[in-house]
Amino acid sequence: MKKKNFLIKTLVAVFALVVLGACSNDDDDDQIVITDPTIVDLADANDDLSILVDALTAADLVTTLQEAGPFTVLAPTNTAFQQFLTDNGFAGLGDIPSDVLRNVLLNHVIVGTAATSGGLTNSYLNTAAQNADGDALSIYINTDSGVTFNGVSSVIDPDIEASNGIIHVVDAVIGLPDVTTFAVADPNFATLVAALTAYPSFGYVSALQTPNGSTPAPFTVFAPTNEAFGDLLADLGGIELGDIDEATLSSVLELHVLAANNVRAEDLAGIDGANVPTLGGEDIVIDATTPAIIGPDSNGNTITATNVQAMNGVIHAIGRVIR
Repeated sequence: MKKKNFLIKTLVAVFALVVLGACSNDDDDDQIVITDPTIVDLADANDDLSILVDALTAADLVTTLQEAGPFTVLAPTNTAFQQFLTDNGFAGLGDIPSDVLRNVLLNHVIVGTAATSGGLTNSYLNTAAQNADGDALSIYINTDSGVTFNGVSSVIDPDIEASNGIIHVVDAVIGLPDVTTFAVADPNFATLVAALTAYPSFGYVSALQTPNGSTPAPFTVFAPTNEAFGDLLADLGGIELGDIDEATLSSVLELHVLAANNVRAEDLAGIDGANVPTLGGEDIVIDATTPAIIGPDSNGNTITATNVQAMNGVIHAIGRVIR
């Protein structure tokens, strides 16, 4: 595939030189202007991206991706699209609701940058996709071993340069995320995921996958990092996570979730100092200045990262377990 893309770019460049040379020897004023291929041009020239091009056409996004950009586009292969259709029970692109198809495609577009694979780091970026409130959806990038997105899609052909951005061909369609998507994908939340699944009776993962518009979504999750859980276990005498009994762990976890609210960082000022009920019924207090969360033990808890946005809620990383 890399050879094919290289050949396409080479032929375009050679053709441009030939035409420009011919124009320089022409006495009349007519000139032929050759433009470099856009993201759409390169995708259209790649047989393995034909379903992507069909999807962009169906979603009326071709013109968008022919604009100046710059864009970083994560381009699923035909095999990736076929697997996505199968996994979601669709016979073809036409079976996907148009608004869903458009948002899924925009979840593969990062606007305002042409990010090379070598320039990516373990981090969150905003995509062009949006939740119901118009907030940009986040995407988690992991570069520990290759480049993966949201833990489900890996780059297999990087850094295909276009006039208006860059394409990275990926091996899976990146579905619209819920809050558990980021908890599972981001290794900084590995202990949180272990806690959420520590006991067979815990239904937290399925609950946190509830789609927006259905109770108890949307969610605001204050997500303790691995280090935060490590500090908690040390404070409790150096115990292991499995040593915390089911009832205690359940009550602690429920202090970290607000139901029926998508509270972004910019919304905290509106509830500064307020007692806010959590999923388990106990209140926490919001300190919008620091910003921090104050739990029942009255100790502050600094918010270390904000606005990891999913379709059904938002995550803010915190540096201490609320209790």
